[in-house]
Amino acid sequence: MIYWQIFKTFFKIGLFNFGGGYPMISFVQNEVVFKHSWLGTAEFTDIVAVSQMTPGPVGINMATYTGYAASGSAWGAALATLAVCLPSFIIMILLTRYFLRHRNNPSVRAVFKALRPAIIGLIAAAALVLVNKETFVDWKSFVLFALSFFLVWRFKLHPVRLILLAGAAGWLLY
Repeated sequence: MIYWQIFKTFFKIGLFNFGGGYPMISFVQNEVVFKHSWLGTAEFTDIVAVSQMTPGPVGINMATYTGYAASGSAWGAALATLAVCLPSFIIMILLTRYFLRHRNNPSVRAVFKALRPAIIGLIAAAALVLVNKETFVDWKSFVLFALSFFLVWRFKLHPVRLILLAGAAGWLLY
């Protein structure tokens, strides 16, 4: 019975959570600490800390540790991990099938064309968040960025080649 409850709970968390692992923390806490009483508040806090320190997505790590703690077995951990990932997997399969079927539709093409500037803005915003006094861009980094941009824009250089070239140039310059 505990396995079915773990699956239902983490499937719901995976289905209704948006924004990654950190927004998931309060949702998971509400379900596993307050609603089901599988964990105490202190134990949940420890699980969040361990989930942040271990490699991988925080939300999936939390599901794995919580599933293990709630069931006392690796089966509970595996089931919670599967359940939290399954909704995203199903949604992506359905969206991909829809996209592949309608990719030549002018409306679908227009939507994807309109999304490009927003995606570039999100990537730029993430890069700006990482810039601080210790990682401030010097002139060499700016030249590497400008040259990379030009090579992709003008010559459609493959990203893997660009990464290798930028890595080699960074190694030589620094």
